Amino acid sequence: MKQKIITNLLAGMAGLGIALGAATAHATPEADRQDLIKYYTEKYPNIKIDDYVYGALAFDADSKSQYDAIMEFPPYESDIDKGRKMWETPFKNGKTYADCLPNGGKQIAGNFPMFDDAKGKVVTLQMAINACRTANGEEAYKESDMKTMGLLTAYMRTLSDGMLMNVKVEGPKAMAAYEDGKRTFFSRAGQLNFACSSCHVQNAGNRLRSELISPAIGQAVHWPVFRGGDNLFTLQRRYEGCFKSVRAISAPQGSEQLNNLEYFHSSISNGLPMKASVFRK
Repeated sequence: MKQKIITNLLAGMAGLGIALGAATAHATPEADRQDLIKYYTEKYPNIKIDDYVYGALAFDADSKSQYDAIMEFPPYESDIDKGRKMWETPFKNGKTYADCLPNGGKQIAGNFPMFDDAKGKVVTLQMAINACRTANGEEAYKESDMKTMGLLTAYMRTLSDGMLMNVKVEGPKAMAAYEDGKRTFFSRAGQLNFACSSCHVQNAGNRLRSELISPAIGQAVHWPVFRGGDNLFTLQRRYEGCFKSVRAISAPQGSEQLNNLEYFHSSISNGLPMKASVFRK
């Protein structure tokens, strides 16, 4: 059964090969975004690009209706409240996260990840949170700890709900980080020899077992997500899961490789509104 699924996925890629990745190897970030929009629009002309903020739900009206019903009374509200309390609790020096983040932490999450020219690397929202903590005499959180960094990030993203994704790629060093993330997205890995694009570009809208595969456009706007109720997943935790699914070894959360992947992945959703935090199966 599993072999049949893999065969069907590979068949869906026939004729495309690495065309999308190769053809845009030296394109600008905006050109890459437009190429993906054109690809999805031609494949699914009846789906608006803005609807891709709902992931695979954009392909299934019944599932979207069930999602809307769940979101009326989200099963994870108590977890968001825990994140809010963490956000509002002062550090030992009396200051809070709002004191050291731009605009008090509101309407800024869509700017992340961002490239820091002074540091010469991509800075994620989690890194900005930890920088705030250490600057105020607190220990940094582990990025993989869902009970601390995960919950705090989930709440903080709600402060930017509706903000349009606005990841900037400016300058040669930023472009190099973007291209590195792009290579990871389009490079095959693992025993199954799949790339991120194998599923989320070429096979977006197709089924893998009983689940529809979501499109890459719009994915980055709705993380962290609560899967199956209150099981929290950040975007990089999901990356780890994807690498594991194709039987590849993932770089750790917070690594340069995953940070650069998130940089590319987020930039292709520029202009779409953030939907934080949400429920997914």
